[in-house]
This record gives sequence, structure tokens and C-alpha cells, in this order.
Amino acid sequence: MVRSGQNHKRKFLRTFFVIFSFIGVVGCDSSSNKPSTPTPPSTTMVPINTPKFNADSAFAFVKQQVDFGPRIPNTKAHVDCGNWMVEKLKEFADTVIVQSFQVRAFDGKVLNSRNIVGSFHPDLGNRILLCAHWDTRPFADQDTQRKNEPIDGANDGASGVGVLLEVARQLSIANPNVGIDIILFDVEDYGQPDESDFPTMEDSYCLGSQYWTKNLHRPNYMARYGILLDMVGSANIQFNKEGTSMQYASDIVDKVWKVAEATGFGAHFINQQRNGIIDDHYYINKTLGFKVIDLIHFEESAPSKFWKHWHTHEDTIDKIDKNSLYVTGQTLLEVLFREVPL
Repeated sequence: MVRSGQNHKRKFLRTFFVIFSFIGVVGCDSSSNKPSTPTPPSTTMVPINTPKFNADSAFAFVKQQVDFGPRIPNTKAHVDCGNWMVEKLKEFADTVIVQSFQVRAFDGKVLNSRNIVGSFHPDLGNRILLCAHWDTRPFADQDTQRKNEPIDGANDGASGVGVLLEVARQLSIANPNVGIDIILFDVEDYGQPDESDFPTMEDSYCLGSQYWTKNLHRPNYMARYGILLDMVGSANIQFNKEGTSMQYASDIVDKVWKVAEATGFGAHFINQQRNGIIDDHYYINKTLGFKVIDLIHFEESAPSKFWKHWHTHEDTIDKIDKNSLYVTGQTLLEVLFREVPL
């Protein structure tokens, strides 16, 4: 693990990177949950016929995950939610591969885990990867009370998966020009807390993506690039240019930022680099060598610099903002449908 002064972080800041570098209306009535009108873009792009991301549908997908309860490996909620996601992807994707495996966590527990892969146009070699993690933190180590109890993980886990399931639904309706793989990684958030009595375990987070990089769902799998979603559902979403993404894939960051600006979402995609973090994209970049960026919300006022309710019991469904889901999902669709087959 690499820490940079703030020992309470789960995705430990890597400062040297910076140095070198169904379906239906569900949920809240607040005005913040009404999809906003995009601001006029300052960058022009040729208009294309992009599917319309449905924020209500994405919110329903988020809520369904939370309703299962904390999705912790070796629990019924984890099994039931995993089964539900497999069936949802089977509704939308051309093929679905379930990668079942066991890993040993920092506390010695053997965790029954599943990476779930939905593919569109699996025959095409020209591919783009979209990913998020679907498990939840088994303890609220950033809270001031009930620290040993699991969290709901509405934002940290369910929000990214909800967006990707709605993207998958849209892809099943409108035919994209390229092959797309959606991977829902397991056991991302079962990492060792800073205050732990167990011996230090290196690389204790992101166990599902680490397993996948060494056991690809298809032999010699390769993507042109990938986009990871993590904590994309909080109000007033802001994506900074995360340092690990900039180190490995600055051109992909620039591509996504330009599309977001042209789509009218420039206020949410901030042209400012932040310290790098260890997340699922780190292991893919490092191990496989193709470019993956991380769309993750930073919050300067929070002690962790992440979302203020990160790894606490306040990570609940009422904190999920439909407009943030819309901004994230519509940007992804714009990026995907602007791709030209090679």
C-alpha cells in the first residue's frame, strides 16, 4: 500500500503519480433529482444520434441492489444480488460470462466471489471496457459509530453498477459500432482497514480485478481502452482528472473530458488533476498494459477528499442523485457512440 499522509483512505493516494505526471420513476422528489438541461458547450462536435440515458431506470437499478442488503461475499445478499445482475445482463448483452473464484482476504477468510461480464458484439476485436465494483464494504471504518457493521453502499458500489446496467439496456436497443464489455468486479472493497490487528496485507483491495487480470474471461483479451466508474451517484457530481488515469491514459481522459464538455457537462468534468489512487483501474493498467481511466467523485471539503459519506453508514439510497447518474451515463453513451470501427 502507498499512503500519502492521510492514513484513513481506502484508495491510498499515490502522490508520485502526480509528481511524474422495471424501470419506472422511482425515488426522490427533490429538484436535484430532476435531470438538468446541459449547459451550452464551448467545444463543438458533429452531432450524432446517441441513445438517451434514462436516469430513472438507472436509479431503479441502484435501489434494487441496495434493497438486497450489504453485498458482502459469503452472505445471502451477495449471492442474491449477484444472481439478479447476471439475469439482468442476460436480458441486455449478447453473451454473459460469470467468473466464479475464491480469494483469501486480509483477515484470513476465504471469500466466494464472482466477476460478471456482459459483452456486446463479442466477435469484434475492436473493444471498449466499462467496469465498476458491485460488492460493499463489510465495515464502516470511516464512521464514528458502529464501525464494525457493514454499509449499504448505495454510492460506493451500487451507483456505478446502476449506470452500467442502464448503459447495457441502451446498448441492447441501439447497435453500437464497436465491441463493448461490461465487467462488474467483485471483492473490491474488502480491503484491510488502517486500524487493523492483522498483519499488513499488500494489495488487499480490488481482489476481483486483480484476479481477472491474471485469469481473463477470454484468452488474450485486449481493449482499446476502458472506463471505470466508482462513486458516481452523489449530488453535484464532480470528476477531476485522477492521477493514476493521467499517468497511464491521459489521452483517454482528454477524450472523455472533451466529449463531456461538448455534451454540455463541462461543469461536472473539472480540468484539474488530483493525486492518483489505487482502484480497479490501477491493476488493469499495471498488469495488462491497456489504458483504463477512473471516473470517481472527489470532494475537497471532506477529510478523505473523497465523497463525504465514503465508508460510513450514511452511504444510503437517499444520497443518490438522478442527475449525477444521468451526467455519468449520458457521457458514457456519447463516448461509445462516437467510436469508429477500426
